[in-house]
Amino acid sequence: MTTPTQPQSSPTQLHIRRAENRDIPELHRLLREVLEVHHNGRPDLFKTGATKYTNDELAGILASERTPVFGAFAPDDATLLGYAFCIFQRHENSNILTDVLTLYIDDICVDESARGRHVGAALYRHVIDFARAAGCHNVTLNVWSCNPGSQAFYERMGLKPYKVGMEQLL
Repeated sequence: MTTPTQPQSSPTQLHIRRAENRDIPELHRLLREVLEVHHNGRPDLFKTGATKYTNDELAGILASERTPVFGAFAPDDATLLGYAFCIFQRHENSNILTDVLTLYIDDICVDESARGRHVGAALYRHVIDFARAAGCHNVTLNVWSCNPGSQAFYERMGLKPYKVGMEQLL
């Protein structure tokens, strides 16, 4: 028997749904976790203790069909264990790119305390199913090279690099 303080290894202890305005405080909590990971990896680029969005910006994102946000919630439907911020992209009338519908994952996070419980895999599979149902050609995302754990997770999920960003610090 498992006590509530022991980690669960099954995603059956969660459910995934579109995030709503009532979830904004929990979204901010996890957005801060992601920011700290990036700040720790690249303090020259990422601030610490900042907020990526205002409450109004988050409300606008949540209200738009173009920017679906999915949350993986604990059974209480209030505790956010992970999220995926997505954006539909299409290159209409491009001279060089085909006109395919892409679901871009702008931001994905699993609460540090929920890692190892398959929350990320369940959330990612949900996004893939959503993209298929929406008629998308592909799902894309970016991963910072200072976050090798995330890159390894995405590779386990079946993603492969399709472009590489490079820099030279000055």
